[in-house]
Amino acid sequence: MVSERLSDEAIQEGLAGLPGWSLLEGKLHFERTFADFKEAFAFMTRVALAAERANHHPEWFNVYATVRIDLTTHDAGGVSQRDLDLARTINAFLS
Repeated sequence: MVSERLSDEAIQEGLAGLPGWSLLEGKLHFERTFADFKEAFAFMTRVALAAERANHHPEWFNVYATVRIDLTTHDAGGVSQRDLDLARTINAFLS
């Protein structure tokens, strides 16, 4: 599946509906500190399963209770609709 890179305007419109996300170094960026490692790891597990279903995998980093996620579509050379869709799915796990 080939995705198209979104314009800066389309990315900003998408970010307007994604609390906790920003554009950092050309990628959708999210960072959150959870109560403890167990809670952070449970969140990462849910994200991993959703990413696998979508066949769209995040770049991420975890230290103890902090999780950082960056989303980009390498084939598109930047942020695509797939990134916004996965970010929405990720945010649903926080509700």
